[in-house]
Amino acid sequence: MGSPSVSDFVADVRAFLAEALTPDLRAAGRATVGVHSDIGACRKWHARLAAHGWIAPAWPKAFGGTGWTARQRFLFDRECADNDAPILFAGGLRSLGPLLIAIGTEAQKRRYLPAILSGADLWCQGFSETGAGSDLAALSMSAVRDGDCYRINGRKLWTTGAQYANRMFALVRTRRSEKLFRGITFLLVDMQAPGLTVAPIRSIDGERDFNEVVFDDVRVPVENRVGGEDEGWEAAKLLMRFARSNNTTSAHLRRALRRAREAAPAFGASFAEIETALVAYEALELALLSANRLDGRDETASSMLKTLATELNQRITERGLDAAGAAGLTAKRYFATRAASIYSGTSEIHRNLIARHLLA
Repeated sequence: MGSPSVSDFVADVRAFLAEALTPDLRAAGRATVGVHSDIGACRKWHARLAAHGWIAPAWPKAFGGTGWTARQRFLFDRECADNDAPILFAGGLRSLGPLLIAIGTEAQKRRYLPAILSGADLWCQGFSETGAGSDLAALSMSAVRDGDCYRINGRKLWTTGAQYANRMFALVRTRRSEKLFRGITFLLVDMQAPGLTVAPIRSIDGERDFNEVVFDDVRVPVENRVGGEDEGWEAAKLLMRFARSNNTTSAHLRRALRRAREAAPAFGASFAEIETALVAYEALELALLSANRLDGRDETASSMLKTLATELNQRITERGLDAAGAAGLTAKRYFATRAASIYSGTSEIHRNLIARHLLA
C-alpha cells in the first residue's frame, strides 16, 4: 500500500490536531514569545505527539521517526503552526537526537534516544561562555580526565532552558592548542550532578529563558563523550547544521506573521511585501527538504535558511511593532527576535560560510 495522497494526509493531520489540541494548548501556542512555549504546555503536547507516534518526523523510522516524506513533514509543521500548537522545548529532538543517530555509540543511542522521544529527558545546550559566543572555538571551560570520568570546572552562559532541562550537551576544553577548535570535547551532562548550579538571567523582553550554569568539579563519565577526545568541534558543527536547518522554519514564520496581523488588523495591506517573501522562503525550504540538503551534511543550505529566516522573522516583528505599537506581546516578540541574528551562529558567520562555498 502506497503513501496517502496529500489531501488525505492533511485531513488526517487536521483530524488529530482538532482532537489533541485542547483550548489550553492552543492558548499556550498563541502566547509564545521565545523559542518555546510554556514548559507545562510543551510537556503535555510532547506526550500527545509521542503517544501518536508523531513526535520526531525528521528522524529515521528505525529510530522512532514517522517515515514521512519531506513534503509531509513540511505540511505537518505548517498545520501545527496554523492551529497554534505549542512550540516544543526540543533541543533533544531537533539537535542531539539526530547527532546521536549519526555518530553516537550504540549504547548512547539505546540510553538516550527513547528518553528524548518520550519526553523523559529534556536537553539544553551548553556552548556559549563569557568569552566564547559567536567565537565559540575560544571556549575555556575545562574538563580534565580522571580515570573513567572527566572533572569539569567553569561556566556556561546564555543557556536556554537550563532551568527546565535534566540533561545538557556541552563543549569543554580538554587540551590547549594554538588552533582553538582543537582540544574541544563534546560531553553529555546530567544536570543533577553534584557541583552543577543554574542561575537565571532576565533578558530585554522581561523573560527568563536564559541562564548561567556553573560547574564546580562536576564529574562526567567518559562513556558520555560523543566522538573522540579533543575532537568535539566536528560533532558540534554537525549538530549545529541540524539545529540551523530547523530552528526557524517557514511554519514558525507563518505563525509570527499571523500574530503580527492580528495585533494590527487595520494595517493588513502593509504586510503584503513580507507575505511575498515568506512564500518564496517556503518554496526554498521545501525544495531543500526534498533534495535532502537539510540532513546535516550541507552546511551552505542550513546557513542560507537560518540567515534568511532570521532576517524575515525580524522584519515581521518590526512591522508588527510599527503597526501595533510597543505594547504587550507585540513588543516582547520584537525584542525576542533581536537575538536570532546571534544564536546558532551570527548572521556574519553564516554569510562567510555561504561566500566560501560560492567562491570555492
